[in-house]
Amino acid sequence: MNILIENGRLIDPKFAVDREKTSIFIVDRKIAAIGEAPAAFVADQVIDAAGCIVCPGLIDLGARLNSIEAELAAAVAGGVTSVVVPPDADPPLDEPELADRLVHRGEEIGKARVLPLGALTLGLKGERLSELAGLKKAGCVAFSQAKVPVVDTEALLRALEYAATFDFQVFLHPQDYWLSRNGIAHEGEVASRLGLAGIPVAAETIAIATIVQLVRDTGCRVHLTRLSSAAGVALAKSAMDEGLPVTFDIGVHHLLLTENDIGFFNPHARFMPPLRTQDDRAALSAAAAAGLAAICSDHTPVGADDKLVPFGEAKPGATGLEVLLPLTLKWAEQEGVSLSAALARITCAPADILGLEGGTLAVGAPADVCIFDPQAIWQLTPEALKSRGKNSPWLGYPMSGKVRHTLVDGRVVY
Repeated sequence: MNILIENGRLIDPKFAVDREKTSIFIVDRKIAAIGEAPAAFVADQVIDAAGCIVCPGLIDLGARLNSIEAELAAAVAGGVTSVVVPPDADPPLDEPELADRLVHRGEEIGKARVLPLGALTLGLKGERLSELAGLKKAGCVAFSQAKVPVVDTEALLRALEYAATFDFQVFLHPQDYWLSRNGIAHEGEVASRLGLAGIPVAAETIAIATIVQLVRDTGCRVHLTRLSSAAGVALAKSAMDEGLPVTFDIGVHHLLLTENDIGFFNPHARFMPPLRTQDDRAALSAAAAAGLAAICSDHTPVGADDKLVPFGEAKPGATGLEVLLPLTLKWAEQEGVSLSAALARITCAPADILGLEGGTLAVGAPADVCIFDPQAIWQLTPEALKSRGKNSPWLGYPMSGKVRHTLVDGRVVY
C-alpha cells in the first residue's frame, strides 16, 4: 500500500532532520521519499498530519506483555512500534520454541513488533546457560535475567564469556541480591520515617562494578537496565569513557519522580529499583539529556488487587507504554531539553543499542512511524488505557501529547 503523510512537522533525531509541513511517501512498507513524490507515486491512503509531529516509531527497551493482545494494542496507542520483552514470563523464555511462539503471536496480532529477550539461564535460576544460539535463531535480540540476579558470580562470568564468543548482547539489571532482597524503598530518610525496609544505592553500584569488571575480562556487550542512582550513572559513564561495550537505560518514571512521591504509602509509586533522591533524579535526567542513556517505559501491568494492598505488599511497577511519550515530553519541557533530543532517547537511541535498522525515517528505512499532536491534552484515567494494567502514579493527571496515528511496517495499526 502506498501511503502519503502530509502537512506534518517531520522530526528525525538520528539525522538531525526537523522540517515543517513536509510530506513523507511510503512505498512497499518503506520510506520511499521525503518532500517530493517518487516517480509514478499514487497514494492509496492519505494522512493529514497538520498540527502534528511525524517522528520514527518509539522503541521501548522494556515492556512486559502479561496479555499480549492488550499490551500490543497499548503499545501502538502510545506510538510504540517495537517492544523489547523481558524473559520473565510464565514460563520463562528459556527455550527456542517459546521465543518463536511469542514472535509469531505478535506477528499474528499485527500491532507492534515483538523483540524478545531470551533467558540467559534456564528458568532464570542463574545456574545453567539456556540454549542461546537456538534462542537467537528464534528471534531473541539479546539475553537477560530480567530482574532476577545471578547470585553466583562465576556463573555470570561463564555466561558472559559464552555470549562474547558469539557476539550476543546481554541485558543485566544491576542489583545486588543480598543488599536488596528484603528492601522495599530507597534506603534513606523517607523509608526510615515510613518504617519501610531500605535498598541502598550500594545494591546498584556493587552490581555495576562487578558487571563492568566482567565486561573488561570478557569483552561481552552488556546493556544495564533501569539505572536509578547518581552513583550508578557515574560508574556506567566511566565504563563507557573507558571504551567498554556498555550502554544503559533509565525508566521514564525515575526521570520525574523521587522517594518523596511515595507520599503516604502510595502503592502506585512502588518501583523496582526504587525511586531515589532528588539528587539521583537530577543525575539520571542529566545523563538522559546528554545522550548517555536511552529512556524506556519499564511497562509492568499489575492487576488492581495487587495495588490495593499495603505498600510493602504491593507489586512494584506501573503501566508505561501509553505514557512513555507524554512523560518524555513532560521531562523534556521540565529540563529544557529540545524536542528532537527527547525523541532521540526513545527512538534512535534504543535502536542503536539493539543494532536495529529502525529508529529513523530516512529513505529506505522501515516505515515505522508515530504521528502525535504535541498540544493535545488528555487525562490519564483507567478507562483511557488500553493496557490491562491500570496502575500509574499519574492517574488523574493531565497528559500533554496524544498519538493520532501509528504505522508499523508501512501499515496503519492505530
